Amino acid sequence: MNKTELLDRCARSGEERTLLARVLDKLELAQNRGVPAHTPFLTPGEQASAADLLTAWGNPRYAAFGGYEGSERNILYFPPDWQEPEDALSDPEGPLAALEGTFPNGASLTHRDILGSLMGLGITREKLGDILMLEGKCQVVALREALPILLSQWESAGRWKVSVGEIPLSALTPRPPTVKTLRDTVSALRLDAVLAAGFSTSRSKAADLISAGRVSINHRECMKGDRTVNEGDVLTCRGLGKCVVKEVLGASRKGRIMLVLERYQ
Repeated sequence: MNKTELLDRCARSGEERTLLARVLDKLELAQNRGVPAHTPFLTPGEQASAADLLTAWGNPRYAAFGGYEGSERNILYFPPDWQEPEDALSDPEGPLAALEGTFPNGASLTHRDILGSLMGLGITREKLGDILMLEGKCQVVALREALPILLSQWESAGRWKVSVGEIPLSALTPRPPTVKTLRDTVSALRLDAVLAAGFSTSRSKAADLISAGRVSINHRECMKGDRTVNEGDVLTCRGLGKCVVKEVLGASRKGRIMLVLERYQ
């Protein structure tokens, strides 16, 4: 299967085709010219699409990395034959950098405030990874190429001054997520039923969210309420968060399917 045929098979839209073509360009750069290459930061959905593409291509070597374990936004790093991905990603001069911004006492800044101030510098979203909000400060992962602009020009967020400095990736301190374990039963392993259980809402409300295009299974948008959900699936809903189907325990005495779910808040 050639590149065009693969893109025809894997891309579901023109925008996704452009993304996947860029991923293949980076892979071919590493394979054919023997130089390290990487994508910009990708969302979880974009990473899932790229993973499908790379599986169809023959599972080449690559690493998804966003600065720390469990990061949401990641680059895909393609090493040449002579390099291991771990060596490049642990290099202090590797493709990713991290900054810490400290706020004045009493500053009430949000993730949106920080992102807006960074993009106001002309930095595109694909050059920025996760933004970690901490007490009195934030930490930002970025492509190293964006570091000089961020260090020299990022001075404020909202109406507050920000004191900025580079930190090693090892100093990133993400907060552990708040996870609530739920046990519930559903009449069938349909997306609308499981989504309703996972987010403690009605099945009709869940159906509305699905038809509005706000729901994804394993980071892929799904607008079919009758889609079968399996153990291990990750359900995300814009505005509500994420839940994971941890266990499907079988049928109850009343014939309903028992589930163990984890909701991330």
